[in-house]
Amino acid sequence: MIGIGNLLLEVIFLSDQLIKDAICGNRRSIARTLTGLENGEITLGQIKQIADISMLSKDNEHWRSIAITGAPGVGKSCLIDKLLATWAGSGLKIALLAIDPSSPRTGGALLGDRVRITAIDLVDIKENIYVRSIATRKSSGSVPLIVSDMIEFLILAGWDRVIIETVGSGQAEVRCAAIADRIVVVEGPARGDGVQAEKAGLLELADAVIVNKSDLDGAEKHAEELIESFHLGLGDAPPVLLTSALNDDGIDAASSTLLELNDSGRSNRARWRERLLAQHERRILESDKLEEILVSLATGSISIIEALDILGGKKNE
Repeated sequence: MIGIGNLLLEVIFLSDQLIKDAICGNRRSIARTLTGLENGEITLGQIKQIADISMLSKDNEHWRSIAITGAPGVGKSCLIDKLLATWAGSGLKIALLAIDPSSPRTGGALLGDRVRITAIDLVDIKENIYVRSIATRKSSGSVPLIVSDMIEFLILAGWDRVIIETVGSGQAEVRCAAIADRIVVVEGPARGDGVQAEKAGLLELADAVIVNKSDLDGAEKHAEELIESFHLGLGDAPPVLLTSALNDDGIDAASSTLLELNDSGRSNRARWRERLLAQHERRILESDKLEEILVSLATGSISIIEALDILGGKKNE
Protein backbone atom coordinates (compact mmCIF):
# COMPACT_ATOMS: atom_id res chain seq x y z
CA MET A 1 0.00 0.00 0.00
CA ILE A 2 2.89 2.34 0.81
CA GLY A 3 4.33 1.69 -2.63
CA ILE A 4 1.01 2.52 -4.31
CA GLY A 5 0.70 5.68 -2.21
CA ASN A 6 4.18 6.82 -3.19
CA LEU A 7 3.41 6.11 -6.85
CA LEU A 8 0.24 8.21 -6.69
CA LEU A 9 2.15 11.08 -5.08
CA GLU A 10 4.77 10.86 -7.84
CA VAL A 11 2.07 10.95 -10.54
CA ILE A 12 0.45 14.00 -8.90
CA PHE A 13 3.85 15.72 -8.63
CA LEU A 14 4.62 15.05 -12.30
CA SER A 15 1.19 16.35 -13.37
CA ASP A 16 1.63 19.50 -11.29
CA GLN A 17 5.10 20.09 -12.73
CA LEU A 18 3.75 19.57 -16.25
CA ILE A 19 1.02 22.17 -15.66
CA LYS A 20 3.53 24.64 -14.15
CA ASP A 21 5.82 24.25 -17.18
CA ALA A 22 2.85 24.73 -19.52
CA ILE A 23 1.75 27.91 -17.75
CA CYS A 24 5.33 29.19 -18.08
CA GLY A 25 5.02 28.79 -21.86
CA ASN A 26 6.77 25.49 -22.59
CA ARG A 27 5.10 24.33 -25.81
CA ARG A 28 5.73 20.63 -25.26
CA SER A 29 4.11 20.92 -21.83
CA ILE A 30 1.20 22.87 -23.31
CA ALA A 31 0.63 20.08 -25.84
CA ARG A 32 0.84 17.37 -23.16
CA THR A 33 -1.52 19.27 -20.84
CA LEU A 34 -4.07 19.66 -23.66
CA THR A 35 -3.78 15.93 -24.34
CA GLY A 36 -4.29 15.27 -20.62
CA LEU A 37 -7.44 17.39 -20.63
CA GLU A 38 -8.70 15.67 -23.78
CA ASN A 39 -8.12 12.20 -22.29
CA GLY A 40 -9.49 13.04 -18.85
CA GLU A 41 -6.10 12.59 -17.17
CA ILE A 42 -5.93 16.26 -16.09
CA THR A 43 -8.84 18.43 -14.97
CA LEU A 44 -9.38 22.16 -15.25
CA GLY A 45 -9.73 22.18 -11.47
CA GLN A 46 -6.14 20.91 -11.12
CA ILE A 47 -4.92 23.62 -13.46
CA LYS A 48 -6.77 26.38 -11.58
CA GLN A 49 -5.17 25.29 -8.30
CA ILE A 50 -1.75 26.02 -9.81
CA ALA A 51 -2.42 28.88 -12.22
CA ASP A 52 -3.22 32.53 -11.57
CA ILE A 53 -6.97 32.45 -12.18
CA SER A 54 -7.11 36.26 -12.31
CA MET A 55 -5.92 35.81 -15.92
CA LEU A 56 -9.47 34.70 -16.77
CA SER A 57 -10.91 38.09 -15.85
CA LYS A 58 -7.94 40.24 -16.88
CA ASP A 59 -9.73 41.71 -19.89
CA ASN A 60 -13.51 41.70 -19.63
CA GLU A 61 -13.98 44.24 -22.43
CA HIS A 62 -12.94 41.89 -25.23
CA TRP A 63 -13.73 38.35 -26.22
CA ARG A 64 -11.28 35.61 -25.34
CA SER A 65 -12.61 32.92 -27.68
CA ILE A 66 -14.16 33.14 -31.13
CA ALA A 67 -15.69 30.31 -33.19
CA ILE A 68 -15.29 30.55 -36.95
CA THR A 69 -17.71 28.24 -38.69
CA GLY A 70 -19.48 27.68 -41.98
CA ALA A 71 -20.07 25.14 -44.69
CA PRO A 72 -17.21 23.20 -46.31
CA GLY A 73 -15.46 24.95 -49.17
CA VAL A 74 -16.07 28.57 -48.14
CA GLY A 75 -12.41 29.13 -47.29
CA LYS A 76 -12.47 29.09 -43.48
CA SER A 77 -8.92 27.75 -43.06
CA CYS A 78 -7.39 30.21 -45.52
CA LEU A 79 -9.26 33.09 -43.89
CA ILE A 80 -8.13 32.00 -40.42
CA ASP A 81 -4.55 31.81 -41.69
CA LYS A 82 -4.76 35.48 -42.72
CA LEU A 83 -6.32 36.49 -39.38
CA LEU A 84 -3.59 34.63 -37.48
CA ALA A 85 -0.87 36.43 -39.43
CA THR A 86 -2.48 39.85 -38.89
CA TRP A 87 -3.25 39.46 -35.19
CA ALA A 88 0.04 37.75 -34.31
CA GLY A 89 1.86 40.42 -36.31
CA SER A 90 0.32 43.07 -34.06
CA GLY A 91 1.82 41.36 -31.00
CA LEU A 92 -1.15 39.31 -29.81
CA LYS A 93 -0.61 35.70 -28.78
CA ILE A 94 -3.19 33.67 -30.69
CA ALA A 95 -4.04 30.00 -30.23
CA LEU A 96 -6.02 28.02 -32.80
CA LEU A 97 -8.01 24.91 -31.91
CA ALA A 98 -8.90 23.24 -35.22
CA ILE A 99 -11.68 20.66 -34.89
CA ASP A 100 -11.71 17.64 -37.20
CA PRO A 101 -14.53 15.07 -37.37
CA SER A 102 -13.88 11.56 -36.08
CA SER A 103 -14.95 8.59 -38.17
CA PRO A 104 -18.10 7.03 -36.66
CA ARG A 105 -16.77 3.65 -37.80
CA THR A 106 -13.10 3.67 -36.78
CA GLY A 107 -12.99 6.62 -34.39
CA GLY A 108 -9.99 8.03 -36.28
CA ALA A 109 -9.59 11.61 -37.51
CA LEU A 110 -7.42 13.11 -40.24
CA LEU A 111 -6.43 16.20 -38.18
CA GLY A 112 -5.37 17.89 -41.40
CA ASP A 113 -6.61 21.48 -40.99
CA ARG A 114 -3.21 22.65 -39.78
CA VAL A 115 -1.78 21.83 -43.24
CA ARG A 116 -3.47 24.99 -44.58
CA ILE A 117 -2.06 27.19 -41.81
CA THR A 118 1.09 28.85 -43.15
CA ALA A 119 1.31 31.77 -40.69
CA ILE A 120 2.99 29.50 -38.13
CA ASP A 121 5.96 29.16 -40.50
CA LEU A 122 6.62 32.92 -40.57
CA VAL A 123 9.76 33.46 -38.49
CA ASP A 124 8.78 36.91 -37.17
CA ILE A 125 5.45 35.84 -35.69
CA LYS A 126 5.54 32.07 -35.14
CA GLU A 127 6.19 32.46 -31.39
CA ASN A 128 2.84 34.27 -31.14
CA ILE A 129 0.88 31.40 -32.73
CA TYR A 130 -0.10 28.02 -31.34
CA VAL A 131 -2.05 25.48 -33.41
CA ARG A 132 -3.70 22.33 -32.07
CA SER A 133 -5.91 19.86 -33.95
CA ILE A 134 -8.71 18.16 -31.99
CA ALA A 135 -10.91 15.21 -32.96
CA THR A 136 -14.63 15.32 -32.19
CA ARG A 137 -14.43 11.78 -30.70
CA LYS A 138 -17.65 10.87 -28.85
CA SER A 139 -19.16 14.34 -29.05
CA SER A 140 -22.61 14.45 -30.64
CA GLY A 141 -21.97 17.99 -31.85
CA SER A 142 -19.35 19.50 -34.09
CA VAL A 143 -17.34 20.89 -31.15
CA PRO A 144 -16.21 18.58 -28.30
CA LEU A 145 -17.28 20.00 -24.96
CA ILE A 146 -13.76 19.62 -23.53
CA VAL A 147 -12.77 22.50 -25.83
CA SER A 148 -14.28 24.84 -23.23
CA ASP A 149 -11.71 23.64 -20.65
CA MET A 150 -8.93 23.85 -23.24
CA ILE A 151 -9.78 27.49 -23.92
CA GLU A 152 -9.61 28.38 -20.23
CA PHE A 153 -6.29 26.57 -19.88
CA LEU A 154 -4.78 28.41 -22.86
CA ILE A 155 -5.89 31.76 -21.41
CA LEU A 156 -4.30 30.79 -18.09
CA ALA A 157 -1.14 29.86 -20.00
CA GLY A 158 -0.89 33.41 -21.33
CA TRP A 159 -2.55 33.25 -24.76
CA ASP A 160 -4.53 36.42 -25.48
CA ARG A 161 -7.21 35.04 -27.81
CA VAL A 162 -8.34 31.56 -28.86
CA ILE A 163 -9.85 30.77 -32.27
CA ILE A 164 -11.99 27.66 -32.69
CA GLU A 165 -12.30 26.39 -36.24
CA THR A 166 -15.26 24.04 -36.45
CA VAL A 167 -15.55 20.96 -38.66
CA GLY A 168 -17.54 22.78 -41.33
CA SER A 169 -20.82 20.91 -41.22
CA GLY A 170 -22.72 24.05 -42.07
CA GLN A 171 -25.69 25.78 -40.54
CA ALA A 172 -26.64 23.09 -38.04
CA GLU A 173 -23.40 23.74 -36.16
CA VAL A 174 -25.03 25.63 -33.30
CA ARG A 175 -23.07 23.75 -30.61
CA CYS A 176 -20.23 26.27 -30.91
CA ALA A 177 -22.58 28.72 -29.13
CA ALA A 178 -21.98 26.68 -25.98
CA ILE A 179 -18.21 27.17 -26.19
CA ALA A 180 -17.20 30.51 -27.70
CA ASP A 181 -17.64 34.15 -26.64
CA ARG A 182 -18.28 35.18 -30.25
CA ILE A 183 -19.49 33.37 -33.38
CA VAL A 184 -18.42 34.26 -36.91
CA VAL A 185 -20.17 32.54 -39.82
CA VAL A 186 -18.22 32.33 -43.08
CA GLU A 187 -20.27 32.19 -46.26
CA GLY A 188 -19.23 31.86 -49.89
CA PRO A 189 -20.65 33.33 -53.08
CA ALA A 190 -23.81 31.80 -54.53
CA ARG A 191 -24.72 30.11 -51.26
CA GLY A 192 -28.42 30.58 -51.84
CA ASP A 193 -31.13 33.05 -50.98
CA GLY A 194 -30.31 35.25 -47.99
CA VAL A 195 -33.72 34.78 -46.35
CA GLN A 196 -33.28 31.01 -46.46
CA ALA A 197 -29.85 31.42 -44.93
CA GLU A 198 -31.30 33.44 -42.06
CA LYS A 199 -33.75 30.61 -41.37
CA ALA A 200 -30.95 28.09 -41.18
CA GLY A 201 -30.16 28.41 -37.47
CA LEU A 202 -26.54 29.36 -37.00
CA LEU A 203 -26.87 32.75 -38.70
CA GLU A 204 -29.38 33.67 -36.01
CA LEU A 205 -26.54 33.37 -33.47
CA ALA A 206 -23.83 35.06 -35.53
CA ASP A 207 -22.02 38.09 -34.14
CA ALA A 208 -20.56 38.68 -37.60
CA VAL A 209 -20.84 37.16 -41.07
CA ILE A 210 -18.01 37.08 -43.59
CA VAL A 211 -18.69 36.42 -47.26
CA ASN A 212 -15.34 35.05 -48.39
CA LYS A 213 -14.07 34.56 -51.95
CA SER A 214 -15.21 38.05 -52.92
CA ASP A 215 -13.06 37.67 -56.04
CA LEU A 216 -15.73 35.31 -57.43
CA ASP A 217 -19.01 36.26 -59.05
CA GLY A 218 -22.01 36.37 -56.77
CA ALA A 219 -20.19 37.35 -53.56
CA GLU A 220 -21.43 40.94 -53.41
CA LYS A 221 -24.96 39.91 -54.30
CA HIS A 222 -24.98 37.31 -51.53
CA ALA A 223 -23.69 39.87 -49.01
CA GLU A 224 -26.47 42.27 -50.01
CA GLU A 225 -29.07 39.50 -49.59
CA LEU A 226 -27.75 38.69 -46.12
CA ILE A 227 -27.82 42.34 -45.05
CA GLU A 228 -31.37 42.70 -46.32
CA SER A 229 -32.55 39.56 -44.55
CA PHE A 230 -30.92 40.60 -41.27
CA HIS A 231 -32.70 43.95 -41.38
CA LEU A 232 -36.01 42.12 -41.79
CA GLY A 233 -35.42 40.29 -38.51
CA LEU A 234 -35.53 41.41 -34.90
CA GLY A 235 -32.64 43.03 -33.04
CA ASP A 236 -29.43 44.56 -34.29
CA ALA A 237 -28.01 43.20 -37.52
CA PRO A 238 -24.47 41.77 -37.29
CA PRO A 239 -21.78 43.21 -39.56
CA VAL A 240 -21.54 41.52 -42.96
CA LEU A 241 -18.02 41.70 -44.40
CA LEU A 242 -16.57 40.85 -47.81
CA THR A 243 -13.13 39.24 -48.00
CA SER A 244 -10.90 37.38 -50.40
CA ALA A 245 -8.33 35.34 -48.49
CA LEU A 246 -6.74 34.50 -51.84
CA ASN A 247 -6.09 38.12 -52.81
CA ASP A 248 -5.91 39.64 -49.28
CA ASP A 249 -8.89 41.86 -50.12
CA GLY A 250 -10.81 43.06 -47.05
CA ILE A 251 -8.55 41.16 -44.63
CA ASP A 252 -7.34 44.23 -42.71
CA ALA A 253 -10.89 45.54 -42.27
CA ALA A 254 -12.17 42.11 -41.20
CA SER A 255 -9.26 41.67 -38.75
CA SER A 256 -9.99 45.01 -37.07
CA THR A 257 -13.75 44.46 -36.94
CA LEU A 258 -13.50 40.94 -35.51
CA LEU A 259 -10.88 41.88 -32.94
CA GLU A 260 -13.22 44.48 -31.43
CA LEU A 261 -16.39 42.47 -32.06
CA ASN A 262 -19.09 42.91 -29.45
CA ASP A 263 -21.64 40.33 -28.42
CA SER A 264 -24.61 41.00 -30.67
CA GLY A 265 -27.04 39.68 -28.06
CA ARG A 266 -29.32 38.65 -30.92
CA SER A 267 -30.25 35.28 -29.41
CA ASN A 268 -29.05 35.04 -25.83
CA ARG A 269 -31.82 32.58 -25.00
CA ALA A 270 -30.70 30.25 -27.81
CA ARG A 271 -27.08 30.49 -26.68
CA TRP A 272 -27.93 29.57 -23.11
CA ARG A 273 -30.04 26.70 -24.41
CA GLU A 274 -26.98 25.30 -26.20
CA ARG A 275 -24.82 25.77 -23.12
CA LEU A 276 -27.36 23.98 -20.93
CA LEU A 277 -27.67 21.09 -23.39
CA ALA A 278 -23.90 20.89 -23.72
CA GLN A 279 -23.36 20.61 -19.97
CA HIS A 280 -26.07 17.96 -19.72
CA GLU A 281 -24.41 15.97 -22.51
CA ARG A 282 -21.01 16.34 -20.87
CA ARG A 283 -22.37 15.00 -17.58
CA ILE A 284 -23.68 11.93 -19.40
CA LEU A 285 -20.49 11.31 -21.40
CA GLU A 286 -18.26 11.66 -18.34
CA SER A 287 -20.35 9.33 -16.15
CA ASP A 288 -18.51 6.20 -14.99
CA LYS A 289 -21.82 4.35 -15.39
CA LEU A 290 -22.22 5.15 -19.09
CA GLU A 291 -20.85 1.91 -20.59
CA GLU A 292 -22.84 -0.23 -18.16
CA ILE A 293 -26.00 1.72 -18.96
CA LEU A 294 -25.44 1.35 -22.72
CA VAL A 295 -25.16 -2.43 -22.32
CA SER A 296 -28.37 -2.48 -20.28
CA LEU A 297 -30.15 -0.39 -22.92
CA ALA A 298 -28.92 -2.68 -25.71
CA THR A 299 -30.20 -5.79 -23.91
CA GLY A 300 -33.52 -4.15 -23.10
CA SER A 301 -33.15 -4.51 -19.34
CA ILE A 302 -33.78 -0.79 -18.74
CA SER A 303 -35.62 1.98 -20.56
CA ILE A 304 -34.30 5.36 -21.68
CA ILE A 305 -36.16 7.03 -18.80
CA GLU A 306 -34.59 4.62 -16.31
CA ALA A 307 -31.17 5.25 -17.83
CA LEU A 308 -31.59 8.99 -17.40
CA ASP A 309 -32.70 8.47 -13.80
CA ILE A 310 -29.55 6.44 -13.08
CA LEU A 311 -27.33 9.05 -14.70
CA GLY A 312 -29.11 11.73 -12.71
CA GLY A 313 -28.44 9.88 -9.46
CA LYS A 314 -32.03 8.80 -8.80
CA LYS A 315 -31.04 5.11 -8.83
CA ASN A 316 -27.96 3.30 -7.68
CA GLU A 317 -28.43 0.20 -9.77
